[in-house]
Amino acid sequence: MNAPGWRHNPSAAQASAELLDALGSLAVSLLSDNMARASGAIGLTPYHRPKAMAGTAVTVRTRPGDNLAIHLAFDFCRPGDVLVIDGGGDLHQALMGDIMASYAESIGLKGLVIDGAIRDVASLRARDFPVYARGVTHRGPYKNGPGEINVPVSVGGMVVHPGDIVVGDEDGVLAIAQADAADVLKGARAQELKEAQALRSILEGAFDRAWVPGQLERAMKG
Repeated sequence: MNAPGWRHNPSAAQASAELLDALGSLAVSLLSDNMARASGAIGLTPYHRPKAMAGTAVTVRTRPGDNLAIHLAFDFCRPGDVLVIDGGGDLHQALMGDIMASYAESIGLKGLVIDGAIRDVASLRARDFPVYARGVTHRGPYKNGPGEINVPVSVGGMVVHPGDIVVGDEDGVLAIAQADAADVLKGARAQELKEAQALRSILEGAFDRAWVPGQLERAMKG
């Protein structure tokens, strides 16, 4: 279907399981630091027991408070995907709850990222299936549309394209273009080693802070 507001596009090629495992093993903060510290969603909260998330984005843009397109989007999802939902940040109606999240887990999704509201939080928090959302309300959704599948979306100020790699942990959610993933991974691994060395130096009483005065001087001149 290609009518404006109702477009349903095929899902993009999935990232390899090896790449997803490698990215999912690293802290989102390390990955974000290697994307100029200017990427990632803002204002989304994890509503699950701590568990890392990494998968290929299937995207949905829906009218606030309406989940018809989300139900249809499940047919576009494959095991290893993350369903990314642009609900406009609206908190008046929940876009999904425990039943839809349970179904998402049952078909092999790696997580849900929702710029909108959810409900059944007590049940979601008892499980480790990743669910990130803008907020919570008991009020249920409508099912009238419109909505679009596999189009560029915005969640928490972060643009996500179909096929992007979406990673998440307790610090938040980040989308990485597949074309950039190898470079981001390489930089994050190097930074992980550097930070481990810094932590060891703290334990040894040898943490280097000699750079602070010089940085202060440069900042004051700037």
